[in-house]
Amino acid sequence: MPVLNRIADYADQMTAWRRHLHQHPELGFDCHQTAAFVAERLAEFGVDEIHQGVGQTGIVAIVNGQGEGPTIGLRADMDALPMDEVTGAEWASTVPGRMHACGHDGHTTMLLGAAKYLAETRNFAGRVALIFQPAEEGGGGAEVMVQEGIMQRFDISSVYAMHNNPGQPLGSFWTTPGPIMAAVDTFEIHVQGRGGHGAMPHLTTDPIVAAVGIVNAIQTISSRNHNTADDLAISVTQIHSGSADNIAPDTAYICGTVRTFAPHVRQMVRDRMTQICDGQGASYDVKVVLDYQQGYPATVNDAARTNFAVETAREIAGDANVSGEKGREMGAEDFSYMLNARPGCYLFLGQGDGPGLHNPGYDFNDQISPIGASFLARLVERAQPRAA
Repeated sequence: MPVLNRIADYADQMTAWRRHLHQHPELGFDCHQTAAFVAERLAEFGVDEIHQGVGQTGIVAIVNGQGEGPTIGLRADMDALPMDEVTGAEWASTVPGRMHACGHDGHTTMLLGAAKYLAETRNFAGRVALIFQPAEEGGGGAEVMVQEGIMQRFDISSVYAMHNNPGQPLGSFWTTPGPIMAAVDTFEIHVQGRGGHGAMPHLTTDPIVAAVGIVNAIQTISSRNHNTADDLAISVTQIHSGSADNIAPDTAYICGTVRTFAPHVRQMVRDRMTQICDGQGASYDVKVVLDYQQGYPATVNDAARTNFAVETAREIAGDANVSGEKGREMGAEDFSYMLNARPGCYLFLGQGDGPGLHNPGYDFNDQISPIGASFLARLVERAQPRAA
């Protein structure tokens, strides 16, 4: 079964919605205009309930099917990124310093397309909860919505989401059971020494030498403290210190990111980084303060729901265009909080060649909107078929 005919009929509408959203990007939890646009469309479709202000600017809308049954959750993120757009498209961002460089405008559009179809046809039992979430790109909007009790309040039994993927063949799907995206942590290290004249280093306590020692030691966590069977990435991404060639500074600053899948690896990295900072501080006679911040947990797919999602994707895209054992990647997703609360699956939908995510030249490919909307709609119909 390819794209659902009814959804194909309003593909042009979906393109118009998406391009409107693209022109008006909003950041974090400040998705007021986006949420208002979504609520207006949902009201036009005739959904049964629209709950606004969930997770600050999020929306949960309910469509009732025919007969008793569970509630399946479908999630789309709404927020943009703080960067300038260089696409030159007619529908480019109208807000300087903001753009939809990750395709959340497209994710919102695909869920709106599924909502329109499901509200028209209601060819399913139970209910569907349409979750429009702010603050995926930072702030953990999914965590906030879960903490506000959306799973219990709307009696959601399973939950699904997907993300567009540049460089993956257009209209193809991939996912994997178990961990699919990594946990993400951030570390900041502040080194306090004693500055002075660069010509008299013996009268200083050099924080730069200590910072270099700390960075080198951090690299040994992956190579010497870690089982290579467990994926791990530790990247030092910033070092700042000094102001002139003849001044030894007082301080140095180190910053970076840690990506893991297994909780014991995550804890090991934190423990070792603490030990390294304490030990290097003593070795170089400087004060070292580590600020280690745990972020989104790993995104872990339920095996049974993943198999079901793969079967549904094959209806839409064909067997050759769906991979259910693709493996995992080191990016992170706050949909992890929803998957921690309820079983479900996260998938990637290919949008063909073009600039990658978080690139100022990126744009969502409108050709995949009917494909994604059809997939979401069929998930509901297949998961909760109505009685004959």
